[in-house]
Amino acid sequence: MGRITRDFSAKQLKEKAARQKKANKNLVKKLKQLNTRNLDDIVHQLHHRKFEEADCLECANCCKSISPIITYQDINRIAKHLKKKPSKLIEQYFSFDEDDDYVFREQPCPFLGKDNYCSIYNHRPRSCRDYPLTDRIKFYQALDVSIKNTAICPVVYEIFENIKQNQIDTK
Repeated sequence: MGRITRDFSAKQLKEKAARQKKANKNLVKKLKQLNTRNLDDIVHQLHHRKFEEADCLECANCCKSISPIITYQDINRIAKHLKKKPSKLIEQYFSFDEDDDYVFREQPCPFLGKDNYCSIYNHRPRSCRDYPLTDRIKFYQALDVSIKNTAICPVVYEIFENIKQNQIDTK
């Protein structure tokens, strides 16, 4: 466990992803031409294989550097778990982003411990549960954001690199 996450520091990953951005954009154009089911099958297989080689607790870059979109359902679930009023939770932890979505006011996530464990893991926001989107149905809908995720998540970076190396037939 953990080979992938040990191979990348957050800074190195960001630099590698920046060098691959043009190639990844070209790849995304090709992948958008694939049959949706075929793309899902390819990416889901890579997702499961790569996450067997990764240990998110060694990395936690997503929790340290980005904020998920937080829904009212997320706020209510977290508030109930923490035995706080939703309004107090909002006041303490959240702000609006440029799209008027709630996000964490600060990074790293206020619920991330020094050991990279999430103190609200079973009650975490839906966006956290879904990240990094590489196991979602209709993955083609997440291709553009996945390019950005190559700079955040070593597994997403590895999935893109693996697809490029294996020259997936887009016809």
